[in-house]
Amino acid sequence: MRTIAMREALREAMQEEMRRDEKVFLLGEEVAEYNGAYKVSQGMLDEFGEKRVIDTPISELGFAAIAVGAAQNGLRPIVEFMTWNFAVLALDQILNTASKMLAMSGGQVGCPIVFRGPNGSAGQLGAQHSTAFESYYANIPGLKVVSPFTAYDSKGLLKAAIRDNDPVVFMESEVMYGDKGDVPEGEYIIEIGKADIKRPGRDVTIVSYNKMMKVALGAAEELAKEGIEAEVIDLRTIRPLDWFTILESVKKTNRLVIVEEQWPFASISSEIAYRIQKEGFDYLDAPIRRITSVDAPMHYAPTLVGGYLPDVPRTVKLVKEVMYMKK
Repeated sequence: MRTIAMREALREAMQEEMRRDEKVFLLGEEVAEYNGAYKVSQGMLDEFGEKRVIDTPISELGFAAIAVGAAQNGLRPIVEFMTWNFAVLALDQILNTASKMLAMSGGQVGCPIVFRGPNGSAGQLGAQHSTAFESYYANIPGLKVVSPFTAYDSKGLLKAAIRDNDPVVFMESEVMYGDKGDVPEGEYIIEIGKADIKRPGRDVTIVSYNKMMKVALGAAEELAKEGIEAEVIDLRTIRPLDWFTILESVKKTNRLVIVEEQWPFASISSEIAYRIQKEGFDYLDAPIRRITSVDAPMHYAPTLVGGYLPDVPRTVKLVKEVMYMKK
């Protein structure tokens, strides 16, 4: 095992897959000459050359369309968006072409492509640069949606995404690129669609993903000081959603709290709450509760940023509510 940053884990995943398969290539804004806006692709131009690591104009719809066409013709593009907030400009290609082509062609034309980049808030960046998009893309049949938390998961899941024959939306976090974690020397793949229990527990199940896992695990640490053992589940993949792992945990703990960086309406937590109450109603000793971002744009002021996102104290309070404890 080595301890490396998440950006290094993502880079290794792309490098290994590009060495393995000459059909894989990377394109996006500043991925080549500048070594990536977040230095995820550092050194890749030198190794693979300008035909496989390609700088693009500031035109998300344009370079996404080129990549989708390449995927339909047998290549395996990795498209880096500088932020998923900018990728809305390419939604036509993701929604109306990449996700639907296999169905529209009667299974004759696939689209093996990875769209990746940072998603969600990263501090004081204003309303137009702070949206979390997991639920948007998870609502599109034909796409797989991955949103990892650790360096280990990021590498294994990105390698799986590059090899997948379906289009994969891979959502990272700008504020976690420097986070370090243990990553094996050898090759490994993590299956898309499998959640992971990051902390076992017996009293309550807390479910989250991406950087909100820091809140979930932080809340579990605080609860442990009071003798409450929370089981913390990292979804890792949003679509397909591994609700079965959550159900098995709820059978043990009988309580469920969901922490996510989505707006509350039609969110991932909405889907989880529906699935678990439908399949596990008899196991619940309290209503399913959730903590999400505020149902409003995220503004620039630091006081508003702090009140907008889920945090540890409010998550702890919510857990105590479902356990019918005094606050």
